[in-house]
Amino acid sequence: MVKYDERFKQQVVDAYLAGEGGYSSIAKKFGVRSKTNVKKWVISFRKFGKDSLLRKKIQTTYPVQFKLDVLNYKIRTGESFDSVALKFGIHEPPLIANWMRSWQKEGVEGLSKIRGRPLMSNKPKQKKSENKLTKEQQLEKEIELLRAENAYLKKLRASGINIPSRLLKQNRE
Repeated sequence: MVKYDERFKQQVVDAYLAGEGGYSSIAKKFGVRSKTNVKKWVISFRKFGKDSLLRKKIQTTYPVQFKLDVLNYKIRTGESFDSVALKFGIHEPPLIANWMRSWQKEGVEGLSKIRGRPLMSNKPKQKKSENKLTKEQQLEKEIELLRAENAYLKKLRASGINIPSRLLKQNRE
């Protein structure tokens, strides 16, 4: 995917607004892969101004209620994701499609999930408490493992497979 810098996007938008051609001809003139990109830049520029052409480095988190409002509007009006994004000031229309998918699969809980890596905290990490089994539980666990090993060796013998000597020595001890 080609990333275009802000100055280049501004030149393309200015050329379109100056009437130098339509979306297709401007895209060809500046070597933009798709006329859709030019159209998005122009619409975004008209709606949000020059700042809309900047690359977004800060990730915005939206409250669950806002997401529900956006989805309800989308369902009620049937408008495209692009037009809904413009109406609500969301710079990435596919984000709304992701919300819709999550909402349809998991309901409101899907919208409230925090995506990505958890935030670093200043709290020291707590070591996982070791399994503190009683002596009886430890012995039961050991018996279960030995039974499984014994059954495995019996199956090997029954199928005629040669049992490695290391397993036989270990089993005798």
